[in-house]
Amino acid sequence: MKTGSLFQIRREERWIALSALLLLTALNALVILKYVDLFTPLQDNYWNLFIGRFHVSGFDPITYYVVSDWEARYNVYRHPLLSFLMWVPYVVNQGCMALFGINCVQFIVALMLVFAAFYAFIFLHRICRDIIGLGRFDSALLSFFLYSFAFVMLSAMVPDHFILSMFALLLTLYVSGMLIKERKAMGIWQTLLLFFFTAGISLNNGLKVFLAGLFVNRGRFFRVRYLLFAVFLPALLLWMGARYEYHYLVAPHENARHAQQAMRKAEKARLDSIRLAEASKLCQKTGDTTCKEAPKPAPRKRVRQGVPFMQGQFMRWTDKTTPRWESIVENLFGESIQLHPDYLLQDEYRVRPMVVKYRWAFNYVAEGLLVLLLLLGIGCGHRSRFLWLALSWFALDLTLHIVLGFGINEVYIMSAHWIFVIPIAVGYLLKALAPLPRRLFRALLVLLTLYLYVYNGYFIIDYMIC
Repeated sequence: MKTGSLFQIRREERWIALSALLLLTALNALVILKYVDLFTPLQDNYWNLFIGRFHVSGFDPITYYVVSDWEARYNVYRHPLLSFLMWVPYVVNQGCMALFGINCVQFIVALMLVFAAFYAFIFLHRICRDIIGLGRFDSALLSFFLYSFAFVMLSAMVPDHFILSMFALLLTLYVSGMLIKERKAMGIWQTLLLFFFTAGISLNNGLKVFLAGLFVNRGRFFRVRYLLFAVFLPALLLWMGARYEYHYLVAPHENARHAQQAMRKAEKARLDSIRLAEASKLCQKTGDTTCKEAPKPAPRKRVRQGVPFMQGQFMRWTDKTTPRWESIVENLFGESIQLHPDYLLQDEYRVRPMVVKYRWAFNYVAEGLLVLLLLLGIGCGHRSRFLWLALSWFALDLTLHIVLGFGINEVYIMSAHWIFVIPIAVGYLLKALAPLPRRLFRALLVLLTLYLYVYNGYFIIDYMIC
């Protein structure tokens, strides 16, 4: 398998690729049209503009800021190399600003999102075609099936890192699957490249590259040379690089911002005190008995965060009190796949309750059917080492988000990190069926996919054009 051929579109993929490209372009056009009047004028403070005005569920528009006014503004311990990946887009945007007199960040970021989402689609199609062994129609169907899921569609159109992660993960999964199929080992250089690319975007996903190395190499994974140069050394280098990045690039800006905020608060308190004293003197001079004290500011809304298992740099983000079953039903397998019409695409940290229930019973029927298909697919493909690799990634995310509670309050945001496991498992179910049941099941899958596109598409379009 040559590296160059990974990104070459095959003859049989051309019409499918064109259809996916049109879909992804349309989705990104919706976001551009919604915010173009706000985000294209040149500004002095892009951070307040993007963070204050962009609202699509809990997605963060930090990428818009970094591409507009470069700074290592991502959390470097979660996304250690993501800021550096945005350097070239930032330089391109600076040139566009000088040439056109507007901020072209939406168009540049949209190109990146379409590229990542497009090749994630292609890699899933090849997983179904080359590794599972499905036909052209079934492979295309399962690829479009994935992109009918609500938070896959959203990840492909919002300026966050999740679709970049899905692109990196499906690339890793495809490469690993081909190595398993060809009975080849994952070399040190392959592991290094995949790890730095995947973990650089989102650190926890780097663990999935090591799991891929384990499933591909099996016993050879534990050889001293591989463990040293493909696992321990790159993990150490990335962690040290993240600490260096924080110390020299992030901390100085953070300290300056905190100092400015403290000065603004102190100045506001001083002015409020002066105004209150002057008002009190005026009341005493005039003998006005109706004077009242200045109203106290309303208390800030507290973030709905559960009780952590313990304190610490990372463990303080855990959550042991949030109800797991409701989170699984309404968020993990709910909102991730079918949007809730109530509090539509609102941010859980602002106004949306953590748990929102569907209005209609058919949403739960569709959700139950999808979970059933996942379980049946696992049963049919339980002898596949490749499927168990994909499931190990899913198990890792379940451990992080459901067991430990990292991000459980909006677990649907992380869907792009794991949800491709569903069409992969369904692919093994399709392959196992006899011809007649397969045709019937294929028809059911087509109807389910169309339903999800119509249902999620309606609510996304309604939100974006209002």
